[in-house]
Amino acid sequence: MSPKRLDHVAPPSVGNEWHVRFGTSDAASDWNDHCEHARTNTRQAFDLMRTNPRPPQDENHYRLRGDLATRELRGKTLERWQIKVSSGGRIWYLPDDDDHTVWVVYASPAHPKPTDT
Repeated sequence: MSPKRLDHVAPPSVGNEWHVRFGTSDAASDWNDHCEHARTNTRQAFDLMRTNPRPPQDENHYRLRGDLATRELRGKTLERWQIKVSSGGRIWYLPDDDDHTVWVVYASPAHPKPTDT
């Protein structure tokens, strides 16, 4: 999704920070709604994705397992991670070491249905 007039300006990454980009159109269109529901937590998640996309895992930030552990993007199989931003809100992303980019593939204040099983 190319930026256009009136869009938010994404801050550039500096030093060893990772680029954070949308990996799906749905994530791009849902991002602002997600920010409105959990602004501070979403900003903290964004900062973490930029600086340390594979931190020590805890109950709020971890690599997904099973069928959700990886996802294909741009011809690569990448790890899929989740950050719990609110009681239902989640961000899913894929760290891509080759491009030093984090691809956001899900961002919503609604709980992701694939994890309901």
